[in-house]
Amino acid sequence: MLFDLKGWLFEELILKEKDFREQIKNHAWTHYRDKFVAIACTADAIVPTWAFMLVAVHLQPYAKKVIMGNLQKLEEQLFHEAIQKLDPESFRNQRVVIKGCGGKVPVSAYVDFADFLRPLAKSILYGEPCSTVPVYKQSRSAP
Repeated sequence: MLFDLKGWLFEELILKEKDFREQIKNHAWTHYRDKFVAIACTADAIVPTWAFMLVAVHLQPYAKKVIMGNLQKLEEQLFHEAIQKLDPESFRNQRVVIKGCGGKVPVSAYVDFADFLRPLAKSILYGEPCSTVPVYKQSRSAP
């Protein structure tokens, strides 16, 4: 979910601290329970850093994850964290095919996964098993 501060600004331009804090106090934060939330301001306004921090502090007890940025950045972060949780030993000296079709996976996730696999895999291929593109092949002298 995107938490956009734009609607919390006076005329979508100015943050009035008293009004902002009142909105924070009265907002239904439970709406974000078990959600992944990106905090941003889509208005062309200067928003003080503490405002984003205040929103994050109120989201934290409910949201699964809170980041500063847009939904794309949130998605990229979630993929990165998922890759980091993989067992590296399950890929050691394996030939790995990274499927490239059928989903909306950010390019950054493919880059992260290739970076994760490079020191482990015997080879990395991209695409479908019947039509792959070689990305990496371990040389005999390489670690």
